[in-house]
Amino acid sequence: MSIPSRYSVAIHILTILEMDGEASSEEIAGSVGTNPAIIRLLLGKLKRAGIINARRGIKGSSLSKPAREINLLDIYKATEKEENLFLLHEHPNPNCPIGKNIQITLSGILDEAQKAMEDKLSKYNLSDVSSEIRQRTLSKKTGTYKKRA
Repeated sequence: MSIPSRYSVAIHILTILEMDGEASSEEIAGSVGTNPAIIRLLLGKLKRAGIINARRGIKGSSLSKPAREINLLDIYKATEKEENLFLLHEHPNPNCPIGKNIQITLSGILDEAQKAMEDKLSKYNLSDVSSEIRQRTLSKKTGTYKKRA
């Protein structure tokens, strides 16, 4: 099981907006390597969550608050539909001693695992991501960040 890539794409989108200011869905799609329609879908989710400001038909999605105030958990919650990371299978056999007890046994363990993941994501913010990218893209010649091509 894996978390869908829309989460990492959303972080990519927000990192572009943080580092480059404003950008259109076409420009963002070029960096992400996907269709602009996918970008617009995620921009809508991020806007509904209050993470970005976006104006329809006008270039210029931008962050609604400083990157240090947007943690990775906020982004996760904005992009993922399911409240629970782990879903239990629905119809175990109630006549089987394992089937009868598996859901209640697993639910506590899986809830604890999800809480640990959410706690960890809440400790990192968008500025942590952009800071590391800036460090990785410093020009050896000038010592300054070079914007995307």
